[in-house]
Amino acid sequence: QVQLVESGGGLVQAGGSLRLSCGVSGGTFSRYVMAWFRRAPGKAREFVAAISGSGAGTSSGDSVKGRFAISRDNAKNTVYLQMNSLKPEDTAVYYCAADTSGAWASRYGYHYWGQGTQVTVSS
Repeated sequence: QVQLVESGGGLVQAGGSLRLSCGVSGGTFSRYVMAWFRRAPGKAREFVAAISGSGAGTSSGDSVKGRFAISRDNAKNTVYLQMNSLKPEDTAVYYCAADTSGAWASRYGYHYWGQGTQVTVSS
């Protein structure tokens, strides 16, 4: 049974930074593409960033490029999302996802999901 647990969310002022973590237990972490998605109130779940199993390849959504960075530590079975220059429109529940059988940016292909962590950015 693969389990994902996110942490690091909270309340931050616009322009600030946060780092989210997602710990994974079960399965073979280093084989999984890992991703972050987010859902703002009243909106669909949106792709934020993804990273290959080795960490050599990454991809990010247009709305966060240049501000957010995804990374992973395969020795710790953990993936991170460093969020800088946060904006009020980044307010959302952030979800960690693992092991996709589809495109990295598509939420439909991921087999495992965390429960989410709330990020609130005040203006």
